[in-house]
Amino acid sequence: MIRFFNGRVLRFAPEMRVTEDEVWIDGGRIVYVGAARADAPHFDRTIDLRGDLLLPGFKNAHTHTAMTFLRSKADDMPLKNWLSEQVWPNEAKLTDGAVYTFTKLGIMEYVSSGITACFDMYVHNDAFTAACIDAGFQAVLCSGFNDFDKDITQVERDYIKYNSLHELISMTMGIHGEYTTCRERMAYMASLVKKYRSPCFAHLSETKSEVDGCIERYGTTPPQVLDSLGLFDYGGGGYHCCYMSEEDIALFARKQLWAVTNPASNLKLASGIAPIVKLQRAGVPLAIGTDGAASNNALDMFREMYLVSALQKVAEKDASVCAADSVLEMACVGGARAMGLADCDDIAEGKRADLIVIDLQRPNMQPLHNLTKNLVYAGSKENVRLTMVNGKVLYENGAFFVGDEPAKIYAEANAFVRTL
Repeated sequence: MIRFFNGRVLRFAPEMRVTEDEVWIDGGRIVYVGAARADAPHFDRTIDLRGDLLLPGFKNAHTHTAMTFLRSKADDMPLKNWLSEQVWPNEAKLTDGAVYTFTKLGIMEYVSSGITACFDMYVHNDAFTAACIDAGFQAVLCSGFNDFDKDITQVERDYIKYNSLHELISMTMGIHGEYTTCRERMAYMASLVKKYRSPCFAHLSETKSEVDGCIERYGTTPPQVLDSLGLFDYGGGGYHCCYMSEEDIALFARKQLWAVTNPASNLKLASGIAPIVKLQRAGVPLAIGTDGAASNNALDMFREMYLVSALQKVAEKDASVCAADSVLEMACVGGARAMGLADCDDIAEGKRADLIVIDLQRPNMQPLHNLTKNLVYAGSKENVRLTMVNGKVLYENGAFFVGDEPAKIYAEANAFVRTL
């Protein structure tokens, strides 16, 4: 058992609040949250928080982890050229070994940023999941089904396989996007959604040209097309959602579909700014993702949280909108629920022990006027003192515990880059 004590605990239910409770971990679960007790059991380890803050880990609700191999390689290009000239040709050269190593590299960046789970859509999923399991990191896969898949039946086998592979791995249905998936293949995916009652996600309304092209093809927007085919019959949602019509927003609100915003990537690719305030006011559930390192280029939830809030204030010309508390909830609670990880969304007895410790004894965290606003507006990766996934510490005080030494991962990553 592990005991966290002598600190602050940020909890979300029934409302966001900071307490001075102790938190006890047994295996991968939280077994006690409350005041210190005289009848405490024997602990294998006690962690003195020294006044620091314990909170649920951030959830990266949209990413392509192994795209670390293209960090700073495919830059300063518009999305269409970026995909056709850099991403797709280079991805075709990837091997299982490369994806394993570049996933490990991404996981290191995740845990040092306080991210305890990711929602990943990419290639070579056997290698990706092996890296996650070996590192002790939690991942939800989203199938990136599209017109380039040679065997359309493989996605169903993958769905069955990855949902029974390991406690840290699960999978949901998805298509890469309307613009890469023909009507017939979208209809096939809809049949699987119905068969398995699975949520379905997609890159959605990311750019104006994507939406214009969809209207030209189908006479309506990407969310309306996917919904008309039955892809959203059991929930799900979209990544990016920069160009959402009033009807699209109403659809997302009515069906409680998740809008996952990726502000840094959308800015760097000049894609646009998602209408987060309009989505909030309509009651659309929200989460945050980094997207991949080829388009971001960092996998840093602190930067994403700041951008989510600051961009809305500029877009709405109102400094009061998209308050810090709501953004922090998107990063911790929203991401977990969008990914189907409802047992990782808070610090409470019975929940999974996916936790982070924020060092408050740093200049950017002082004075302690308001902890949640500090996290969103002033926080950075330097404040992450510890990251725990499923009861296992993967990062602490600058040291990584992901199954391989950092130097080995860096050397292999650079060797693969030279080969590719």
